[in-house]
Amino acid sequence: MKKKPSGGKDARFRIANREALIGIGLAVFNFIWWFAFAYGLGGKDPSEYTYVFGLPAWFFYSCVAGVVVMAALVFIVVKYFFTDVSFDDEVYEDQ
Repeated sequence: MKKKPSGGKDARFRIANREALIGIGLAVFNFIWWFAFAYGLGGKDPSEYTYVFGLPAWFFYSCVAGVVVMAALVFIVVKYFFTDVSFDDEVYEDQ
C-alpha cells in the first residue's frame, strides 16, 4: 500500500520551500548590501570620494566586495543548509 509521509504532504515540498526562502533572503541581503554602499557612500560630492584599488569606495564595496561576500554566503548556504533531494517518485510502504 502506498503512503505519503507524515501529514500527507511530500517532504520534498517542505525542503524546497525552506530553500526557496533562504534564496529569497540571500537576494534581499544582496540588494540591501548593494543599496547601502552604493547610495550611502556614493551620495556625496564626487570630490569627496575615497578610492580603493583605483575605484570609488562606494563602487568597490557595493559591486566588487559585494560579489565576493555573496559568493561566500551562497557557498556556505549550499554546503551546510541545502539538502540533496531526489526527483524520483518514492513509494512509502506500511511496515
